[in-house]
Amino acid sequence: MTGGRIRFRYKENTMQQTAPSTDTIRHSSRITLIGILALVALYVVSAYFGIPQRGRDLLVASHAAHDDHNSSNAEYPPTNDGEYANNSGIHPEEHVQNHRALTETRTPPPAWAVTPFVLLLGAIAILPLIPSLAHWWEKNSSKLLMAGILGGFTLAYYLFIHSESVEQHFPAHFIVAPPTSGLSWAITGTVLANALLAEYVPFITLLFALYAITGGVRIEGDVQATPTANTTILALGALLASFIGTTGAAMLLIRPLLETNQQRKRVVHTLVFFIFLVCNCGGCLLPIGDPPLFLGYLQGVPFLWTFSLWQEWLTVNVALLAIYWTWDHFFAYPSERLIDIVSDKSTVRPLRVTGLPLNLPLMAGVIFAVALLDPSKAIPGTDWHPWIFLREIVLLSLVGCSLWFGSITIRVQNGFSYFAILEVAALFVGIFVCMQPALSILNEHGASLGIRSPTAFFWTTGALSSVLDNAPTYLVFFKTAQS
Repeated sequence: MTGGRIRFRYKENTMQQTAPSTDTIRHSSRITLIGILALVALYVVSAYFGIPQRGRDLLVASHAAHDDHNSSNAEYPPTNDGEYANNSGIHPEEHVQNHRALTETRTPPPAWAVTPFVLLLGAIAILPLIPSLAHWWEKNSSKLLMAGILGGFTLAYYLFIHSESVEQHFPAHFIVAPPTSGLSWAITGTVLANALLAEYVPFITLLFALYAITGGVRIEGDVQATPTANTTILALGALLASFIGTTGAAMLLIRPLLETNQQRKRVVHTLVFFIFLVCNCGGCLLPIGDPPLFLGYLQGVPFLWTFSLWQEWLTVNVALLAIYWTWDHFFAYPSERLIDIVSDKSTVRPLRVTGLPLNLPLMAGVIFAVALLDPSKAIPGTDWHPWIFLREIVLLSLVGCSLWFGSITIRVQNGFSYFAILEVAALFVGIFVCMQPALSILNEHGASLGIRSPTAFFWTTGALSSVLDNAPTYLVFFKTAQS
């Protein structure tokens, strides 16, 4: 599950989460609040000097030129600041000429430049399985070190070796030419901005918001662990995943699922189907449902486009739920010992939800912020384009509200920790940097791979996502499809 690797240890047929202390949670929340306040203050200062507004204007002008690149005098939509997007200091003709340059074929990096990307994905998949390295790899500092080293190799390639122009993605699409002599600082800076500012920052901010806000909600209780009860929990998680993210749905429901099944001995299949349904297949209806879909949204996929997949979503999830119920009803549950079933019935407690009155509106705020605060699109019914990074600042502010006004007791009871989101942040900062050569190669040569049919994309992406992370797989094959 991308972005929400909840850490458990398996012991005596139950899954137990290592919980941090109250003081640790209180201290980490205080540090997080200070960081959020500092970022909001910095953004306000930058807005005073017009920096996010100028970035927005560049982005709008670039999109306008893309939509009407055959005209050398394209009109650009006004912003609500009373200025037109071409007041960014770049003449419309330059945008049109730049768009033509964007469509020209460029020489991509050589195939060996993807080596750091392959090594990083290999480390993620293999190092946890090596006994002598597993403990070292558990530390987030180790993951950040590995990501930093391999990301550094990628940037070193662009600085010392790469001699071709590259496409700038942030805040607008432009071609950055290599220097006539010396080191390629502009090229390297462009690649780093593409990786971090255009993709990584929005990606990790959304995951952090969903992770932190749902961490302030607790569902506790113990229903009888019948096949129907477990199937109901899985179905609820599959539904919630599209609206609060697979990360949020998993954090919300994993604890009541474990508490419900703590008297049962045969629970492994339940956790496997939880991963299938709640952590993966359930989140395909909205871009916030699954991180790869959000990356597609950042690449221009309309926010509601994925909702058109509701029939596929329904078919897959109903099939998985039916398979789970059949297995649990006819094989697993009848194999449980009578004493365990009696014990399960005797420990039934009604379900109780706390933290929802505060955090439910905040979760809705996340959905609306992602849907409406896209700087490349005007807010519906207006001509106003949001400033760049306004969406991320709003998401962080929602997290701040959850931490400031929410109950620390709920987070203590949940065993809330920032470890999992920091793990994702450490790994993906390297992934986004290291995959830049691969994206460039596929952008130029993806059509020659012979992957053209939906069937070919289905099996190829599915096979790679099974052993690698699905977020980079999505982006790589998104570029392949575009080519």
